[in-house]
Amino acid sequence: MEQKKQSRKKKKSWLSSVLYFFSGGILKEEFVVKHTRMIVLVAFMLMFFIGNRFICLLKLREIERLEEELRDAKNQNIAILSELTGSNRLSEIEDIVKRQELGLESAQTPPYILYK
Repeated sequence: MEQKKQSRKKKKSWLSSVLYFFSGGILKEEFVVKHTRMIVLVAFMLMFFIGNRFICLLKLREIERLEEELRDAKNQNIAILSELTGSNRLSEIEDIVKRQELGLESAQTPPYILYK
């Protein structure tokens, strides 16, 4: 019987303290009134730091996206360069000339220097 009364008292005291907090009664307390400026400053700093962290995370995501785009561009550049290098080989150029029937032939004698 005694425990039921104590548990009811705890529930009532807990409920009354929650109601006291949400009804604004805590704002009338001497400590809160005395330190209002500090509480406002701390709340402002908390909002500032949370906002700053959010902006930093957005910028980090943007940096990661740009790095991925840069890697893709570099890979594409390497693929294009390898294709270009392959098409600039002498044997590849000779095959192109034969397919287009231009009537050109590679020189049979090596080039020589006229003046030193």
